[in-house]
Formats: sequence, structure tokens, C-alpha cells
Amino acid sequence: MGGATPGDDARPILGALQQVILGQQAATRDVLVCLLARGHVLLEGVPGTAKTLLVRTLALALDVKFQRIQFTPDLMPADITGISILTGSHEFTFRPGPIFADLVLADEINRAPAKTQAALLEAMQERTVTVDGVSHPLSTTFTVFATQNPIEFEGTYPLPEAELDRFMAKVLVDYPDAADEQGILTRYVAGFEADRPATYGVSPVTNASGLERLRRDVETMRVEPQITAYITAIVRATRDAASLTLGASPRAGVSLLKAARAAAFVDGREYVIPDDVKALAPAVLRHRVSVAPELELEGVTADAALKAILDKTEVPTA
Repeated sequence: MGGATPGDDARPILGALQQVILGQQAATRDVLVCLLARGHVLLEGVPGTAKTLLVRTLALALDVKFQRIQFTPDLMPADITGISILTGSHEFTFRPGPIFADLVLADEINRAPAKTQAALLEAMQERTVTVDGVSHPLSTTFTVFATQNPIEFEGTYPLPEAELDRFMAKVLVDYPDAADEQGILTRYVAGFEADRPATYGVSPVTNASGLERLRRDVETMRVEPQITAYITAIVRATRDAASLTLGASPRAGVSLLKAARAAAFVDGREYVIPDDVKALAPAVLRHRVSVAPELELEGVTADAALKAILDKTEVPTA
């Protein structure tokens, strides 16, 4: 491994993120954990809470190609994937779309129609794009960060459950507290501009091959049988809970396992502990479950239902 303990080479990436993104410690850590676990991320929050800034900063720290795609009601699948065009020599050549980048920000994904969402989701799952019967591979670093406004916003299409399941985690980006919000203004007074990455003060920490090495290191984290049993118990409990009409899929358990490994790595351990699983369970499961409508009317959230399940699920002891 690159450092004296696991995660030595990953923590500077987190440091770079938290240097630019003030007041979002949990969100920045969850985003890095998902990236190291090869997972795609759904970011939810009202406009102006630094979701784009977070992904742009991550691309700077990793020295990889960043691409932002603004999802709109008239966006077509070809606008994302690319098209075949006829050249002067009467041959078709493929002109890649904006999805051919390392970190792709799909901004306001729930404003685009289902067909366009599906084109992105296919690329996320297969890591290839097929146009006119020809497959074009995406980069090994390829990761989608999709942002969505809270569902009560006007002009949004809710993402279908099968599409939500493709995201490793749904990370909530909330308003910062007063001190951090004042810190943001102070930074702008000093010359920071979100649309000018040169003002971020972020230098590359690693590169695409360095990220790949970190991801391979994450896959060596030890997971004891009692940890896999704990993950299984949590996921299965979501299917039996009276508060939920839709429980989590087996893929949710796999995502929770992978994310817990990455969290252990970032914390400098060579093995997963129950707290890794418990801390990540809300982010990994909240978009995969549905609260019973009558409870939703009473204000019960997915997070509250999941907390009740986690509180009831026996935690393994060493």
C-alpha cells in the first residue's frame, strides 16, 4: 500500500474537498467513500448548496476530466451519448457525447424524460455506450454524480425505483450552519469564485491510475462473517418493516458492503467494523426504500424508518 496505514493516500483527497466545501463534512466523506468503492452517487439538495462545486473540486484533486451535463425536459439520449456522423469520405464516424469523461455531473437528472435518464443509467451499469450497434467503452474512472432537487420542486420527474437502485448512495447536501455560511462569504471577499477553478487553491493529489490503485486496496479490506450477517439482517429487515412498502434489494446489501470497505480504508483500518455499516446504511438505503403512504402523510421519512430498523437490529460484538 502507498502509506504506512490504509487510506494514507486517500485522506489528502478528503482534505482537498473539505478545504473548498465548507460545512458539508458528512457529504464530502460519503462522496469519496462511494468513489473509492466504484459507486455512482445521487446528490440531493436545494440549488446553491455546492453540489457542482463538490464534484468539480474532486476532479481537480484527482487530475481527471470533469464534465457537467444540464438535464432539461428536451434533452435527448444522443445529447449525452454522442452520435454517428457522415464524413466527407462517406463513412460514419462516432462523435462522443459529454458522457465520455471521468467524473460526470448529471445536473438535475429528474428534470429529463425517462428515455434520457435511461441512456445515462445504461452507461452507468455497463460502463459502455452503444450507438448504432457499436459499443464504445467509457474510462475506468467513469463515475456519475447526479443531482436532483427535492421532489416537491416544480417540473421534476421522480426517478423510477430500478434507476435509483443503480446509485450506491443518496447523499443529502443541506444548508451550512451560520459560521460556515459566513466563512463562504469571507472566502468570496478574498477572491474565491466557484466558476474559476484556479481560485480554489487545489492541487492534484493523485491521478486516474492512483485512484485505481486506491480502489484495489479498498477491495483487500477484511470483512468477517459477522459483518456480512449484520448487513444481511439490516437489508432483510427493510422488507419486513411495517413502515416501508418497498424494501431494499440484494444489490443494496452489496453496495453497503463495498461502501463499508471504503469507509474502513479511509479511516486507516484493514477491516470493516459494525460502525462502518451503521454509519453508511442511511445513505446507501434511503433511496431504495419507500415509506408507507399513511406514515409519509404523518411526516415519517425514510431516514426515520431506517433509524428504527438499525436500532432494532442486533449489532455484532467482537
